[in-house]
Amino acid sequence: MGNTKTQATSGGKSPALDFLYNSIPGRILLKLVVRKSVSGFIGFFMDRRASKLFILRFIKKNDIDMEEYENASYKSFNDFFTREIKKESRPFSDNEYDLTAPCDGKLITYQITTDGAFHIKNTVYDIEQLLGDKGLADEFMDGTCLVFRLTTDDYHRYAYIDDGEVVSSKRIKGVLHTVRPIAFERYKVYTQNSREYTVLETKNFGKAVQMEVGALFVGRIKNHGDIRTFKRGEEKGMFEFGGSTIVMMFQKNTVSLDEAIHANAQSNIETVVRMGQKIGEKTYRS
Repeated sequence: MGNTKTQATSGGKSPALDFLYNSIPGRILLKLVVRKSVSGFIGFFMDRRASKLFILRFIKKNDIDMEEYENASYKSFNDFFTREIKKESRPFSDNEYDLTAPCDGKLITYQITTDGAFHIKNTVYDIEQLLGDKGLADEFMDGTCLVFRLTTDDYHRYAYIDDGEVVSSKRIKGVLHTVRPIAFERYKVYTQNSREYTVLETKNFGKAVQMEVGALFVGRIKNHGDIRTFKRGEEKGMFEFGGSTIVMMFQKNTVSLDEAIHANAQSNIETVVRMGQKIGEKTYRS
């Protein structure tokens, strides 16, 4: 990945988030803000025609290249936010042994220890708590966890990384903290936030988990239902307005990450990736 881009995990400064997470009055207000009902209200407004007023400003502020996207007339801001990209703008690798990114995002990788824990910033996460399923968590001990943090400038649709079958799906209710690093210092964001995950049996990477995590002001995770089999690059779903996260888990000795991504992760640096981009490969080939 000679063109690998990196950025520090600071995620940029936000006075509003600094107030909410680092002041006593802010943390009192935060208890209200993180409720799904608040994000649902904002999502309701973003579905209204009046929200179109924010589109041009959003494009300019985030320097979005609209030439990458299909031409469309948007009915609302959410309609714009979930816009479809041209397939040629996000090609998937043709090599079936290549591990590809399921979405745009800022990627960092973690090793799941033999006791099922992994660290994000200074917070220890337990995959049993993350999945809400001890038996499933046991299958991923000593495996690999990939965290793709999507920000507002990213493409917010996501895809399957390989051919395969859906084994099961689960939805876990929760609150909606921001997924910016500022929240990680005080809260176990990924085990507190609302999330959905799908257990996948893939052709080349064995059993895997693909999890969508909601975030502050993301009212809806919209997965396409009733899918039993899927193909590499097939769309799995989309996030509506806001930042969000995709978490993927692979079993032990299944995947090997790109050297630059691994080196960045060791230095606590995120790697900027795009959906369909090669990020590693299958460890063993038959």
